[in-house]
Amino acid sequence: MKKVCFALMLVAGVIFNMTAQVATPLKGKKILVFSKTAGFRHSSIPYGISAMFELGKKYGFSVDTTQNASLFNENNLKQYKVVVFNNTTGDVLDAQQQTAFEHYIQAGGGFVGIHAASDTEYDWAWYGKMMGGYFDGHPGKHVSNVQMGKFTVTDANHPSTEKLPASFERKDEFYNFKQFNKDVKVLMTVDEKSYQEGTMGDFHPIAWYHLYDGGRAFYTNWGHTHETFSDEIPMNHIWGGLLWAGSGKPVKAKKTK
Repeated sequence: MKKVCFALMLVAGVIFNMTAQVATPLKGKKILVFSKTAGFRHSSIPYGISAMFELGKKYGFSVDTTQNASLFNENNLKQYKVVVFNNTTGDVLDAQQQTAFEHYIQAGGGFVGIHAASDTEYDWAWYGKMMGGYFDGHPGKHVSNVQMGKFTVTDANHPSTEKLPASFERKDEFYNFKQFNKDVKVLMTVDEKSYQEGTMGDFHPIAWYHLYDGGRAFYTNWGHTHETFSDEIPMNHIWGGLLWAGSGKPVKAKKTK
């Protein structure tokens, strides 16, 4: 009897997993993971790429990876449900490539920015608003740049935070931000009293999302450390952000203004 019950539990588990995958808007779709850098290059980039492949295997979507900015053309981008900027830095797209990416978002595309994606394209105002803010330094002058910090979930009604504790501690490199877009919806904050050399004060956003110019954009500050991409809490967060970004309408033909 115990063997029969165990077998039924296994079957039920398989059915549940299959149902969950069918319900995932990314199942059968493709994402593009872009990791070009024109400045500091994070050693965690390969770990982020590997984590995306693991998510793809688990949830049934395909992952393309590149550092080649020439792939940012309208014919190529339209095949992807989400484009992930995986610790990009500096000026990574030329004017024509920027226009192609704008059209991709305007046509309903999704964007996920990880960590140094906010240290990217400072002279491209459209990108800055989509991103939600630019990197404005991090701890490291007199203390370690990687510290333990206390996180607080400010919006638990989002796929990226619904499985997270209300408050918890984790290590990472906490960015300060400038030109912060107040139209974004903040998901988590970090308590500057829990670590050293924060400069944003009592309200220090660390992850957010918003609908932007026809598409969806999600950003998380997690991703400096290798451990980010093997830790259940940040990976649940990143997966939820990817899931939300890919939950929009199908990407249509380019939209011009």
